Amino acid sequence: MMVKNAMTKNPIVCTTETTLREAVALMRKHHIGGLPVMEGVEMVGMLTEADLISLLESERISDDLWLPSPFEIIEIPIREYINWEKTKHALRNIGDMPAKKVMTHPVVTATEEMDIEEAAALMLKEGISRLPVMRKKKLVGILARADIINAVGSSYSVKGELIP
Repeated sequence: MMVKNAMTKNPIVCTTETTLREAVALMRKHHIGGLPVMEGVEMVGMLTEADLISLLESERISDDLWLPSPFEIIEIPIREYINWEKTKHALRNIGDMPAKKVMTHPVVTATEEMDIEEAAALMLKEGISRLPVMRKKKLVGILARADIINAVGSSYSVKGELIP
Protein backbone atom coordinates (compact mmCIF):
# COMPACT_ATOMS: atom_id res chain seq x y z
CA MET A 1 0.00 0.00 0.00
CA MET A 2 1.23 3.48 -0.83
CA VAL A 3 1.28 6.55 1.40
CA LYS A 4 -1.21 8.35 -0.88
CA ASN A 5 -3.80 5.67 -0.02
CA ALA A 6 -3.39 6.13 3.74
CA MET A 7 -2.56 9.80 4.27
CA THR A 8 -4.94 12.51 5.42
CA LYS A 9 -5.36 14.91 2.51
CA ASN A 10 -5.45 18.69 2.99
CA PRO A 11 -3.91 18.70 6.48
CA ILE A 12 -4.61 21.42 9.01
CA VAL A 13 -1.66 23.84 8.99
CA CYS A 14 -0.49 26.99 10.70
CA THR A 15 1.84 29.80 9.65
CA THR A 16 5.17 30.83 11.09
CA GLU A 17 3.40 33.74 12.81
CA THR A 18 0.52 31.71 14.29
CA THR A 19 0.70 32.08 18.06
CA LEU A 20 1.10 28.94 20.13
CA ARG A 21 -2.28 29.72 21.73
CA GLU A 22 -3.91 29.59 18.29
CA ALA A 23 -1.93 26.49 17.27
CA VAL A 24 -2.95 24.60 20.41
CA ALA A 25 -6.57 25.58 19.78
CA LEU A 26 -6.30 24.11 16.26
CA MET A 27 -4.76 20.89 17.60
CA ARG A 28 -7.50 20.52 20.20
CA LYS A 29 -10.31 21.34 17.78
CA HIS A 30 -9.14 18.81 15.19
CA HIS A 31 -7.80 16.20 17.66
CA ILE A 32 -4.32 16.20 16.14
CA GLY A 33 -0.84 16.21 17.63
CA GLY A 34 1.04 18.33 15.12
CA LEU A 35 0.77 21.01 12.49
CA PRO A 36 2.86 21.66 9.40
CA VAL A 37 4.15 25.23 9.63
CA MET A 38 3.81 27.19 6.40
CA GLU A 39 5.46 30.32 5.09
CA GLY A 40 3.31 31.16 2.11
CA VAL A 41 3.02 27.92 0.13
CA GLU A 42 6.30 26.49 1.47
CA MET A 43 6.37 24.13 4.45
CA VAL A 44 9.18 25.31 6.73
CA GLY A 45 8.65 23.24 9.87
CA MET A 46 6.42 21.11 12.08
CA LEU A 47 4.89 22.16 15.38
CA THR A 48 4.19 19.13 17.57
CA GLU A 49 2.99 18.33 21.06
CA ALA A 50 6.58 17.42 21.93
CA ASP A 51 7.75 20.90 20.86
CA LEU A 52 5.18 22.48 23.15
CA ILE A 53 5.94 20.22 26.10
CA SER A 54 9.65 20.98 25.78
CA LEU A 55 8.83 24.59 26.66
CA LEU A 56 7.68 23.48 30.10
CA GLU A 57 10.98 21.95 31.17
CA SER A 58 12.47 23.53 34.25
CA GLU A 59 15.77 23.11 36.02
CA ARG A 60 16.06 20.33 38.59
CA ILE A 61 17.50 20.55 42.06
CA SER A 62 21.10 19.41 42.13
CA ASP A 63 21.44 15.69 42.86
CA ASP A 64 24.81 16.14 44.52
CA LEU A 65 23.58 17.60 47.81
CA TRP A 66 24.88 15.64 50.77
CA LEU A 67 24.07 16.44 54.40
CA PRO A 68 22.94 19.97 53.67
CA SER A 69 24.43 22.87 55.52
CA PRO A 70 22.13 25.52 57.02
CA PHE A 71 22.69 27.62 53.91
CA GLU A 72 21.62 24.76 51.64
CA ILE A 73 18.47 24.18 53.70
CA ILE A 74 17.51 27.76 52.92
CA GLU A 75 18.79 27.60 49.33
CA ILE A 76 16.68 24.63 48.18
CA PRO A 77 13.27 26.24 48.80
CA ILE A 78 14.51 29.49 47.31
CA ARG A 79 15.77 27.67 44.18
CA GLU A 80 12.47 25.83 43.85
CA TYR A 81 10.53 29.07 44.26
CA ILE A 82 12.67 30.71 41.56
CA ASN A 83 12.11 27.72 39.25
CA TRP A 84 8.33 27.91 39.87
CA GLU A 85 8.35 31.64 39.15
CA LYS A 86 10.29 31.02 35.91
CA THR A 87 7.77 28.32 34.94
CA LYS A 88 4.78 30.59 35.68
CA HIS A 89 6.38 33.41 33.68
CA ALA A 90 7.11 31.04 30.80
CA LEU A 91 3.53 29.75 30.80
CA ARG A 92 2.17 33.29 30.62
CA ASN A 93 4.40 34.16 27.68
CA ILE A 94 4.19 30.87 25.76
CA GLY A 95 0.75 31.59 24.32
CA ASP A 96 1.91 34.68 22.45
CA MET A 97 5.05 33.07 21.04
CA PRO A 98 4.97 32.49 17.25
CA ALA A 99 5.18 28.94 15.91
CA LYS A 100 8.50 29.69 14.17
CA LYS A 101 10.23 30.03 17.56
CA VAL A 102 9.30 26.48 18.62
CA MET A 103 8.79 24.44 15.45
CA THR A 104 10.98 21.53 14.47
CA HIS A 105 12.99 22.05 11.30
CA PRO A 106 14.19 20.72 9.00
CA VAL A 107 11.26 18.34 8.65
CA VAL A 108 11.40 14.64 7.80
CA THR A 109 8.89 14.06 4.99
CA ALA A 110 7.36 11.32 2.87
CA THR A 111 6.24 11.21 -0.75
CA GLU A 112 2.88 9.99 -2.04
CA GLU A 113 4.53 7.12 -3.87
CA MET A 114 6.44 5.85 -0.82
CA ASP A 115 5.43 2.43 0.42
CA ILE A 116 3.53 2.62 3.71
CA GLU A 117 5.95 0.14 5.33
CA GLU A 118 8.88 2.37 4.33
CA ALA A 119 7.11 5.41 5.82
CA ALA A 120 6.40 3.52 9.06
CA ALA A 121 10.05 2.45 9.29
CA LEU A 122 11.14 6.06 8.74
CA MET A 123 8.83 7.24 11.53
CA LEU A 124 10.26 4.65 13.91
CA LYS A 125 13.85 5.44 12.94
CA GLU A 126 13.35 9.19 13.41
CA GLY A 127 11.18 8.83 16.54
CA ILE A 128 8.33 10.86 15.07
CA SER A 129 4.56 10.40 15.03
CA ARG A 130 3.67 11.99 11.72
CA LEU A 131 5.13 12.64 8.29
CA PRO A 132 4.12 15.52 6.04
CA VAL A 133 3.54 14.15 2.54
CA MET A 134 5.07 16.15 -0.28
CA ARG A 135 4.58 16.28 -4.05
CA LYS A 136 7.80 17.97 -5.10
CA LYS A 137 7.76 21.04 -2.82
CA LYS A 138 3.99 21.10 -2.25
CA LEU A 139 2.37 19.74 0.93
CA VAL A 140 -0.42 17.37 -0.14
CA GLY A 141 -1.12 15.40 3.02
CA ILE A 142 0.06 14.11 6.35
CA LEU A 143 0.61 10.53 7.45
CA ALA A 144 0.12 9.90 11.16
CA ARG A 145 0.48 6.64 13.08
CA ALA A 146 -3.31 6.36 13.26
CA ASP A 147 -3.51 6.64 9.44
CA ILE A 148 -1.15 3.67 9.10
CA ILE A 149 -3.18 1.58 11.57
CA ASN A 150 -6.45 2.47 9.82
CA ALA A 151 -5.02 1.67 6.38
CA VAL A 152 -3.57 -1.67 7.43
CA GLY A 153 -6.71 -2.57 9.38
CA SER A 154 -9.03 -1.67 6.51
CA SER A 155 -7.47 -4.34 4.31
CA TYR A 156 -8.69 -7.09 6.68
CA SER A 157 -12.21 -8.43 7.09
CA VAL A 158 -13.82 -8.96 10.48
CA LYS A 159 -12.58 -12.57 10.56
CA GLY A 160 -9.01 -11.49 9.94
CA GLU A 161 -8.88 -12.54 6.30
CA LEU A 162 -7.41 -10.29 3.64
CA ILE A 163 -9.95 -8.44 1.52
CA PRO A 164 -9.12 -8.92 -2.15
